[in-house]
Amino acid sequence: MIVVDGGSTDDTLRLAQPLADRVLAAPRGRAVQMNAGARAASADALLFLHADTELPPLAADAVLEALRSRAWGRFDVCIDSRDARLGIVGFCMNWRSRLTGIATGDQAIFVRRNAFAQFPEIALMEDIAFSARMKRISPPACLRLKVTTSARRWERRGLLRTVLLMWRLRFLYWLGADPGELARRYSN
Repeated sequence: MIVVDGGSTDDTLRLAQPLADRVLAAPRGRAVQMNAGARAASADALLFLHADTELPPLAADAVLEALRSRAWGRFDVCIDSRDARLGIVGFCMNWRSRLTGIATGDQAIFVRRNAFAQFPEIALMEDIAFSARMKRISPPACLRLKVTTSARRWERRGLLRTVLLMWRLRFLYWLGADPGELARRYSN
């Protein structure tokens, strides 16, 4: 397990040290951090897990089995909340991902090392750009096992506002908008 910290101020490096095989510091940015972790890894399978997402039991076995026939994939996602509406959001995320072949970082993307083409080091939508690239190699393995991800983004901003923001940002990205500008909109 490799933990890559992007300059947090919450003592992540010290706290992760006894729990991980390696702990690295990298410049801030999801793609930069994931690429740093991939460079440091030696395994044939890579799995990218956000700090606020948990893997289900038997995840490693499921990933290795999926990578026998596919170059990459992702898990279904469950949003950690008692709010039934967030259950619907998770269902829709999984359905959309199956339909489009696009995975999000919340879905714990995994890939065979020999197929890994690094995450585009852009400010936002790195997972979307990565998925588009990887779909040219193979369709994703869409595992029905569910990772559990934090509901804090939806709870902080509000469910409808967050869903509409994500749709708008994806649409603007599809139209060719600058990922740096999209990241600024995402952060506000």
